[in-house]
Amino acid sequence: MRAASSLLLCALLAACAGLPVAEPAARQVTATLEGDRARPARAPDWVRSELYFGVGKANIDPQVAPIDEAQWREFLDREVTPRFPDGLTVLDGYGQWLFRGRPEPERLQSKVLVIVHEDTPQRAADIEAIRLAWKRRHGHQSVLWSRQPVQVSF
Repeated sequence: MRAASSLLLCALLAACAGLPVAEPAARQVTATLEGDRARPARAPDWVRSELYFGVGKANIDPQVAPIDEAQWREFLDREVTPRFPDGLTVLDGYGQWLFRGRPEPERLQSKVLVIVHEDTPQRAADIEAIRLAWKRRHGHQSVLWSRQPVQVSF
């Protein structure tokens, strides 16, 4: 009986070995490495700029009024979007920092504006213009600008 089972098993395995194997379906290419100036396939010499804007009620300086969503959107529409029409990201946050000589940190709601852009003098000037416009319009002492090189592909 044992020999018959072994023979049957060998026959089944031999039959399976002879069956054709289905070829994997051809892969569909869904992206190309083509681009344009605004959305290049690969973008060397780009940076990620993050700008930090205080928008909440300041706990140290009562002269600085909170900025509501309508005011923030108007600022984006007037100062940021014309300079960076190809795109940006805004994140809601909460921040704190210590002014020199102050006993307690400043704490307030914040907006973080993230822009990925070419690393050129014109783009740096655009960022500076945004920072200056915010400080003039809302009486803030500073807008933190953090920038780092990035590898970009669209």
